[in-house]
Amino acid sequence: MAEKAQVTSLDALESFRSHLIVYLSQARPAVEEVSAEVMRTRMWLEGDQRSHWENQMRRRMKVLEQAQEALFSSRLGALRHETAAEQMAVHRAKHAVEEADAKLRVLKKWKREFEGRVQPLVKQTEKLHTVFTNDMVKAVTFLTHALNTLAAYADAKPGPSSTAPSQTQTEGSHV
Repeated sequence: MAEKAQVTSLDALESFRSHLIVYLSQARPAVEEVSAEVMRTRMWLEGDQRSHWENQMRRRMKVLEQAQEALFSSRLGALRHETAAEQMAVHRAKHAVEEADAKLRVLKKWKREFEGRVQPLVKQTEKLHTVFTNDMVKAVTFLTHALNTLAAYADAKPGPSSTAPSQTQTEGSHV
């Protein structure tokens, strides 16, 4: 029990602690960037893209209505007949409206699927972020305290054993 512990790997512990700190300083921002990117994508789907294609749909519907009115007017007019250009304008406008409608349907589908596909991964990312910000910080603190304790223990000089009888007590009992 009076033997001294062999503390020889303080440098290895310090190296591990410093590598852990470097890892955390790089991993934590990466996880935060992933979370931010998920949020930006969600906002892009729900906000920017939705409003863009809704505006496109309104604009294209207006163009279609104007083209149909021009075609209808030319059909009703007794002096002139509808032209191929008017028919093509209606066809192009219908195609543009169909394209905007398809984009809106795809966007709605992506929005529905986004939550189902991304949410489990977001939860894992949040757990990882919690580990980095709480558990790993505690681990670094623990390693720091352990290093300090082990360094103090390694530097301690062994004193006289308290279990061995002193020489004066031994000499006094022989007299």
